[in-house]
Amino acid sequence: MTGFSTSAQTMSLVAFTAVATVTLLLCVMTGPDRDDLDEFYTGYGSLSPMRNGLAIAGDYISAASVLGTGGVIALAGYDGVVLALSTALSLVLLMFLLAEPLRNAGRFTMGDALARRTPGRAVRNTACAVTIVALLPLMLVQLAGAGDLLAFILGFSGDSLKTGCIIGLGALMISYAAIGGMKGTALIQILKIVMLLGSGTVVAVLVLQRFDWNPGSLLTAAAGNSGVGDAFLHSGLQFAGGASPRLDMITSELTVVLGGACLPHITMRMYTADSARQVRRSLSWAIPCVALFVLIVSVIGFGATALIGRDAIAAADPQGNTAYLLGSRAAFGGSVSTAETLLFTTVTTAIFLTLLASVAGMILACANSLAHDLFAHSRFFRGRRRGDALSPRREMLLARLSALAVGVPAVLLSTLAQHHSLQPLVTLSFCIGASAIAPALVYSLFWRRYTRTGLLATLIGGTLTVLVLMPGTNLVSGSPIAAFPNADFNWFPFTTTGIVSIPLGFAYGWLGTMASGRRAAEEQRRQYEAVEGWILAGAIRKGR
Repeated sequence: MTGFSTSAQTMSLVAFTAVATVTLLLCVMTGPDRDDLDEFYTGYGSLSPMRNGLAIAGDYISAASVLGTGGVIALAGYDGVVLALSTALSLVLLMFLLAEPLRNAGRFTMGDALARRTPGRAVRNTACAVTIVALLPLMLVQLAGAGDLLAFILGFSGDSLKTGCIIGLGALMISYAAIGGMKGTALIQILKIVMLLGSGTVVAVLVLQRFDWNPGSLLTAAAGNSGVGDAFLHSGLQFAGGASPRLDMITSELTVVLGGACLPHITMRMYTADSARQVRRSLSWAIPCVALFVLIVSVIGFGATALIGRDAIAAADPQGNTAYLLGSRAAFGGSVSTAETLLFTTVTTAIFLTLLASVAGMILACANSLAHDLFAHSRFFRGRRRGDALSPRREMLLARLSALAVGVPAVLLSTLAQHHSLQPLVTLSFCIGASAIAPALVYSLFWRRYTRTGLLATLIGGTLTVLVLMPGTNLVSGSPIAAFPNADFNWFPFTTTGIVSIPLGFAYGWLGTMASGRRAAEEQRRQYEAVEGWILAGAIRKGR
């Protein structure tokens, strides 16, 4: 039983249906109406800084952030708050270090930014592959979570119904990406972030009201109802079972900070700004939104533990993914009025829209990379002659077909993954972002001698290192909450791979560059100096 009334379940179902219909209609209305690549990939950079900032925040705050971070706060207390703060710090890092050079160096995709320094099909093909490998696990988490969310709220438990929800919602998300393009998905992200922050703020106020507006009383009650006492308000609870809890915690937070800022569905939003100044102004809107979200999810997470207890949250979901919903419901007290039922419906609808928008953005990022980095530069699609170019009409068609090619396997895989813990998939995406994409972007944008061999070594080596180490972590086996709790092949004593894979990612790039030889490095330095003004100062934007 979910503890949600029949009226709340009915209103939620009606709201879900209405939101799905309206958002799909908005995608059709705002999607590109002609074969223009700039309109499909960037929306002509026509979004105002406020709207673009809200869209960036919407892309950044995924369902994994709402449900997963809320769960960690409810179950691990202090460690969960540090995780939430790390997500905000990641966006600050993006703003001050990478945002403007990314916007100047690229045009549509991450492959554009990397190929500005080292042109070639190998660079674009590798960038496309890493984009898909980094985002596919996150897509599976969101899609599987969509089925679980509907099942939890509406009170059914049949696997066939959950699978049906995943397939139906997956089709809707593919439609968003294929029809709406960048402007359509941006509109959904804006609607989502407004609903999520608005409803969350009201629920957080209700939680604080239950404790006489005293945050200290809230924290004391949460610690008392956590079953672990004061340890709930100190670091180390989340990683207490590991060999080196403090080191594991630091590595996990570093992975979130570096990985979250560099995932391709976030970096592609930099190209929707029309100038470097617009990028800064957009992120100046996005960061306060994320900071407000951190505050909201912290209050609701602690409120869930304080009001219903850590054991009840873990019983509903061992990962705590339902804590945000349970905390929202508990904030209303025993008897729920019609207005409170309406508010709870708004909360559930906001989370539902978060799931839809998150996956749509990721599908769009993968589809754009497939069409622009792989197909548009393939001789098979361009023609045999070197000078042939793919027409905008054909590239847009390929982008829309790519959304289908990415989305369908993601939906099918998520139906298989729904019966396992999904935390390893979230961690896998962030580890690839921190270990492969972050070093590649930093080196490409700022290191003059960085060569093509170094870039390929960074992307391939960093990704393979994560894929090799991840199965050995305690998130996959060796613990009751692992993906395979009955197995034990846990040979890597950390929650993430970052302690090894992040230094190696940077080392691969350095070693690959050194192995290229002095002549190649000097040639690359001259090439970088030719585009340095474009990358760092935005003197010229190629293709505009």
